[in-house]
Amino acid sequence: MMARTLPQKRSATTVLLTDPHGRVLVLRPTYKLGWELPGGAVELGESPAAAGVREVAEELGLALALGRLLVLDYVPASAERTEGLIVVFDGGIVEESVELTLPPDELSAAEFVDEDRLERYLPALQARRARAALRARREGNAVYLEDGRTAGAGAAHT
Repeated sequence: MMARTLPQKRSATTVLLTDPHGRVLVLRPTYKLGWELPGGAVELGESPAAAGVREVAEELGLALALGRLLVLDYVPASAERTEGLIVVFDGGIVEESVELTLPPDELSAAEFVDEDRLERYLPALQARRARAALRARREGNAVYLEDGRTAGAGAAHT
């Protein structure tokens, strides 16, 4: 099969960063409502890990080596988005003394949020994914999700 006839999926990387108290770093974009986790689209010819390193540098001014894979989340298409694969890596702990440098044209705020408050900041899908990443970090096992929910290979969602 020729490459141009293969299906194409959106691909993005998210980086789980927490403070020493276990709170999750969330960011407020300037170009849309709400908050989101650090990360973004994987560019053509770029690996998910390289995208995570690049996005953290661009969004936060941090140069870091990513930790292990925490989550692979297949997200089906909806009215708002195309289907995609979201890869979540462990970005580690951000010490309180570290100064984050947000690009003012892209991000207006960064905040560390307790796990039990994630839904107040993030869309439900991202909150589920963040919780799964925290569990994977604690338990030491990467997890596969579909639409932010635990699923076996081949599980169907409607």
